[in-house]
Amino acid sequence: MSLEGFDPTTFEWEGAARTVYTRGSGPGVVVMHEIPGITPSVARFATRVADAGFRVYLPSMFGTPGQPFSVPYVLSQMARACVSREFSVLARRGSSPITQWLRALCRRAHAECGGPGVGALGMCLTGNFALALMVDEAVMAPVLSQPSLPFGVSASHRASLHLSDGDLEKVKERVKGGCPVLGMRFTRDPLCPGERFDTLRRELGSGFEAIEIDSSPGNPFGIKRFAHSVVTEDQVDSEGHPTRAALERVLAFFGERLRAA
Repeated sequence: MSLEGFDPTTFEWEGAARTVYTRGSGPGVVVMHEIPGITPSVARFATRVADAGFRVYLPSMFGTPGQPFSVPYVLSQMARACVSREFSVLARRGSSPITQWLRALCRRAHAECGGPGVGALGMCLTGNFALALMVDEAVMAPVLSQPSLPFGVSASHRASLHLSDGDLEKVKERVKGGCPVLGMRFTRDPLCPGERFDTLRRELGSGFEAIEIDSSPGNPFGIKRFAHSVVTEDQVDSEGHPTRAALERVLAFFGERLRAA
């Protein structure tokens, strides 16, 4: 299925081939969609990134590109991800296998676009993937939007990063070397618990920039209790709204990190 305004290509690495939708020109940014797939709101976000002067690479990892968001659609794709060998939804000290393919895509994007490196933004199920990808030197602007793995079935799962101990050490080395990490979440989001951001602060120190949007009862912007998707389904494109500010910070972060001096 095609997405209006995007060019579909096929990227193959070690026998795994997937459709990648590209748009725009400039430094490369790999956008990893959330459950249930590349919905219209995910495509809108990718378009905003492209319009800001970047070349977006939007791989289709599950779902049907362009199909609207719905609860049955979410549940069906969540079930498929839970049994897929490419996603390890309960892994506390290990990344999902699909991150190896995504690292290769980041290297391809860097080779095609040039510049200091590429951006990598994951959301929901793919949110933590940006950490795994920054193990590769090609990734210079990692963004974690409501990182939801591993699923919070226990206290240790809620505080975990879906990253091996060895990869975490590499991430910390990169942060110390000047590669910061940006993370976003709603404060009452049960899928992205505060304990996870506490771990990021503890492990990455000042190299972790957190945007935590108030979704508590009675919050001044009327954000719903179960708000989850910062830059897609729960994005409010209104001046002064905290989700709009978060989106603008993401675009600025990509500019700061990816545009050659």
